[in-house]
Amino acid sequence: MVTCHYTSAFLLTSNENKTFKIRLLLQINKSRSKSMVLGELSRLSRPCSPQDQEKPLKAGWLKRQRSIMKNWQLRWFVLRSEALYFYKDQDESKAQGCIPLQGSQVNEVSAHQDEPGRHLFEIVPGGAGEKDRSNTGHESFLLMANSQSDMEEWVRAIRRAIWAPLGGGVFGQHLQATMSYESQCGPQREVPVLVELCASFIREQGLKEEGLFRAPGQTNHVRELQDVFDRGEIPVFDSSTDVHTVASLLKLYIRELPEPDQTAFIWSWRQSVTGSTNQSQSFLENIPLVQCR
Repeated sequence: MVTCHYTSAFLLTSNENKTFKIRLLLQINKSRSKSMVLGELSRLSRPCSPQDQEKPLKAGWLKRQRSIMKNWQLRWFVLRSEALYFYKDQDESKAQGCIPLQGSQVNEVSAHQDEPGRHLFEIVPGGAGEKDRSNTGHESFLLMANSQSDMEEWVRAIRRAIWAPLGGGVFGQHLQATMSYESQCGPQREVPVLVELCASFIREQGLKEEGLFRAPGQTNHVRELQDVFDRGEIPVFDSSTDVHTVASLLKLYIRELPEPDQTAFIWSWRQSVTGSTNQSQSFLENIPLVQCR
């Protein structure tokens, strides 16, 4: 009887031990999960309070890679001038987090050979933007779009948001904002630098060119020039520059103006670029056709 009682007591103690260990493990896992979530959130700027009155620069679905578990989450992203916000759902009003853009850079990322078809890009915080790729001291935010074209659109839109306060991001920017910044950094102009450069180059090199403003330019070069202006830099047009590419760049700029009446803008700067020749006048008379193409 004594032996039997001792055995029962031992079994009871063993069961209690097992229960205690299970509870302890559950508590540890719960604490660890909480710390992982907190660690994930600590990478993101707080508080996230986008200005609702500001119209988003871009919005859409993207997948973001979590920093600790490295799995992918589908989230609704909203790009504003100061940060890239993400929400659990398109109808959510409170952001789950945000990625600050000031001083950041955004780069396309090549997909791994074992995972083809992934359209990846990263935002590296704390750098000096596209001009400084040497800054690797900050962990990047890896994002994935659903197509190559969607990824390229996001990269361009984010680059514009990053560079707009520094005089870049001119494509899709209001004329008043562009002219205001340029007036602080140089001589007073009647038109944006981009328009002045393109118009002057076309007037000098392209007035005898067949199909001006109708023949397309080199798509890749147009995109490269767009990125240069969006970074706040000024490219050099020389004799090797294709005049149709420059014309396409000017068409693209006018087409993306937020102003509802682009024709009024075009006519407002005619006087500043018009030469004394009939060819110059003919060139300018063709420009209003840009907006409907």
